[in-house]
Amino acid sequence: MRIDRDTVEEIIKTITQNKSRSLLTAFGVFWGILMLVILLGGGNGVQRMIWSNFDGFATNSGFTWAGNTSVPYKGFKKGRAWDVTLDDLQNVRKNVSGLSHVSAASAHWGTPPIYGEKKYSDGWLRGNEPEYQYIEDPQLVYGRSINEIDYRECRKVCVLGMNVYEALFEKGEDPCGKRIQVDGIYYTVVGVSNVQENINLLGMNKDAVIIPLSTLQRTYNEGKVVYYIAYTAKPGVKVSDVESKIREVVAIPNYVSPDDKEGVRQINAEEMFEMVDTLFGAIEVLIWLVGLGTLLAGIIGVSNIMMVTVKERTVEIGIRRAIGAQPRDILQQILAESILLTSVAGMAGISVGVGIMQIMDTQIVDDMGNSFGYQATFGSVVSLTILVIVLGAVAGLAPAMRAMAIKPVEAMHED
Repeated sequence: MRIDRDTVEEIIKTITQNKSRSLLTAFGVFWGILMLVILLGGGNGVQRMIWSNFDGFATNSGFTWAGNTSVPYKGFKKGRAWDVTLDDLQNVRKNVSGLSHVSAASAHWGTPPIYGEKKYSDGWLRGNEPEYQYIEDPQLVYGRSINEIDYRECRKVCVLGMNVYEALFEKGEDPCGKRIQVDGIYYTVVGVSNVQENINLLGMNKDAVIIPLSTLQRTYNEGKVVYYIAYTAKPGVKVSDVESKIREVVAIPNYVSPDDKEGVRQINAEEMFEMVDTLFGAIEVLIWLVGLGTLLAGIIGVSNIMMVTVKERTVEIGIRRAIGAQPRDILQQILAESILLTSVAGMAGISVGVGIMQIMDTQIVDDMGNSFGYQATFGSVVSLTILVIVLGAVAGLAPAMRAMAIKPVEAMHED
């Protein structure tokens, strides 16, 4: 069938002959596409919102710290408490292959930071090694992070968490070079960190005053004790592949059974990230199943209405056949009507869905005013457009085949 102006006008006239029926039929497709766009866009936004909480955090990381022993070992009873030390950290660095970065951290609580007349009661001290920035990116707003010289010389410098900065300083004020007081000791501010609340074993990062680990240990006479050892695996190596070796290296020198998972506590952040990733993959599949189910219900409605339309036009189709219309012309006519109806409804659904997602995207933002991307991706929109056209053709196929089977003589008798 040749598509020209007359043909298009005829298709439009046929569809609009019964406006109520056409609108109700189109609404099913419109609603199905709208729901699918909103589900896809909402799913993308929620996924990015959750992943934003782990921005800068090494997804191939793990943590090891001391717990109370659960089994007796080498003459020591179960239930014994012990501490991880810098010696254990060095043993892990020397004896465990497959690790790219190994660091340690510790903390001291009950020490609110003070600046002038301002005080932040929820603040706490965190001691980091310089290499810890490879486990968790400090995401600096001002200044720099703790470096090797700070650590080696036990300098009294600090990086402020965002909540501490906002409580002690004016908005937009650069605090670098200024001194705050913690526990009667003055620290020079060298940076401000805006780390999101990722996996943390000590406390809220935004409430922390981060100082060199060596400074914290010397100030509070903690010797070589650290709270935990953190590490990242090299490319191609999984954290689960080295966990047992790390437990053994840490446990044996401290007279803890290397099989005691309570005595040597561990978190495999890599497995947690993989679980979250798998969960979102399953949610995406569910979104497509629910959305496609709604859309298919609308497409079935289009097919049923087209069947009714063909039956009503039996005489018309018979006359066309009698004056020379080929079966393929009838087929193309019905398919074109079905595709046009579903395409218009589908495009309307996509447009409204994208508009709704755009409004959500501007309203739901993070602390820095950044959106989370509550939008269906360009690829998804293109896929939906193609899908609507294909389903429109499928919906019209059965009615078109029925129209092709109409014989002129039988059509006259139908009249």
